Amino acid sequence: MTDYMSWRREDFPYRTEVETRWGDNDQLGHLNNVVYNRMIETVVVRFTMGPLEIEWQTAPCYPIVVESLCRFHRSLSFPETVTACLRAARIGGTSVTYEVALFGEGDDAPASTGHFIHVFVDSDNHKSMAIPADIRQRIEARGIKA
Repeated sequence: MTDYMSWRREDFPYRTEVETRWGDNDQLGHLNNVVYNRMIETVVVRFTMGPLEIEWQTAPCYPIVVESLCRFHRSLSFPETVTACLRAARIGGTSVTYEVALFGEGDDAPASTGHFIHVFVDSDNHKSMAIPADIRQRIEARGIKA
């Protein structure tokens, strides 16, 4: 069984800061559950548009999410700045599975962990297709810890 609480920021080659907002807190004073999922989506989208250089509206193929998961380990709340971390855990023929962790300010252990699976599809027929070689290369170069 995976020990998610042993994951550390430095285990992830791609990291981005995500600001929390006052409205993200729920009546219990911590981030609403959906905000964690949005942060996971944010790190994946930033990785996709940044290092992978994919523009969904003009690319000949693009990734779509087929599965996402969020595990809650501790509460986060406004006004924390969250470090959202990503690594490619598995690269298949048509899909990539990213492991994601969210870290609160000054925390060594993650507040949340999860995964996000992208399947690449042809933009014309919307059928799954092999991950293009150049994108696979960028995932391997920027998404896997050396």
